[in-house]
Amino acid sequence: MPEQLVREQWAQTVFLRRAGMEARGWLLEVMRTVEDIGLSSFTLGDVYAGEDRLQRAYPNNRNVRPKIRQQLQVLRDNGFLEFLGRGKYRLSRES
Repeated sequence: MPEQLVREQWAQTVFLRRAGMEARGWLLEVMRTVEDIGLSSFTLGDVYAGEDRLQRAYPNNRNVRPKIRQQLQVLRDNGFLEFLGRGKYRLSRES
């Protein structure tokens, strides 16, 4: 992989280092859920399919679906995802 591409991808993770421990955990769990889908384009429903695992990881959180949506917004705002509208997402080409 070209050095410049590696540097650009590394720079995209800066926001993870600034996030608190729990926030970083949620981001990584939602990223893992998206990765497990295995598609470059997916729906919110596809991510919700991982809700049970996230609920087990965070048993005190009674608002898992809103938290998933929030984390998808953070990932969108940081260039990992593109929101296509109507619950549809696509992995960013840079990710």
